[in-house]
Amino acid sequence: MGPKVLQLNVKPRTSGEYGLPKQPVPELRITATGAEGDYNHYRATKLKGDPDQAILLVTQEILSQLRTEGWPVEPGHLGENITLDQVPESDLRPGTRVRVEEVLLEVTKPCDPCTELHSLPYVGARRGPEFVRTLVNRRGWYARVLIPGVVRVDAPVQILSSLQRIQE
Repeated sequence: MGPKVLQLNVKPRTSGEYGLPKQPVPELRITATGAEGDYNHYRATKLKGDPDQAILLVTQEILSQLRTEGWPVEPGHLGENITLDQVPESDLRPGTRVRVEEVLLEVTKPCDPCTELHSLPYVGARRGPEFVRTLVNRRGWYARVLIPGVVRVDAPVQILSSLQRIQE
């Protein structure tokens, strides 16, 4: 089996709660502005709903690396909406397109780690700075939504590099 969706994650707006970890859902409706049922305070307030940061993607490869390094991360812990399985991290970069069922996303930029990661139960304030440093260039990738729709867990994923698109 090739690349697929390992997990889909959202965190509804809940007063007094941090946005991490996000909780798994069996399917996700993706609109031009992001994942329905998901609220990201920073994106909503500071970035004014920036469409270039509509969806966050994280690969299982990164989660596995972090677990090997002693961080017990699971899908959804880094705030991603879509956890990708069997997708090499090196395949994702700005301009790469990701097709999942009817949805088409375009990777825009890496996600910078932030202090909200301190809220994870195995991190906390004491280990927070170390975890943030560990996640530099490994927090995932933001993507804009080119074609909205619904995605489901275990759906096949197709990675289209910018070079492939030019040749088509």
